[in-house]
Amino acid sequence: MFYTHPNSPASRWISVTFLQGDEAEEVLAMIDRDGVTAAIEHLRHWDYGEETTDAALENGYVYDRIPAGSTDRTIESDGSTYALTYSTTFGYVSLLRRHPADSESELVPASRASAIQTSRAHPDVAETWVAKRDRSAHHAGHRVAL
Repeated sequence: MFYTHPNSPASRWISVTFLQGDEAEEVLAMIDRDGVTAAIEHLRHWDYGEETTDAALENGYVYDRIPAGSTDRTIESDGSTYALTYSTTFGYVSLLRRHPADSESELVPASRASAIQTSRAHPDVAETWVAKRDRSAHHAGHRVAL
C-alpha cells in the first residue's frame, strides 16, 4: 500500500515541515508554476538546523526511509540533503532532510509515518492505530516545523 523509497543505509530522514490546507495549496501552486526546486528552496526556510534536528529526534519524526503514500510524489535530488513529498489528492506537502544514521535516533516506521501524514491531512480517515495525539484536532490545520 505504501511506496518504499530506497535510500542510503547510512542516513535517515527527519521531518522539517508538514503543510496542509491553504498553506499546502500555495506550495502546490508553486510546484506547478515554478517547479519542485523552487518549492524546496521555499520550504528550506522552515529548517533551523540543529533546532529542527533536536525537535524531530525528541518527537519521533525520524524515519528510516522517506514516508510516502501511494498518491504521493516524492522528489529527491542527487546530492541534495532534502526530499519533497506531496499529494495533490490529499492537499499536503512535506519537506524532509537527510540525517546521518546513529543508534541514538528513534525511528518511526514508514507505514505509521504515512498514516500520520494522512491523518493530519484528513483527520476523518485516520486509522485507529494512529496515536490519538497524532490525529487530534489540535494538530489539524497547523504548520509543523520541527
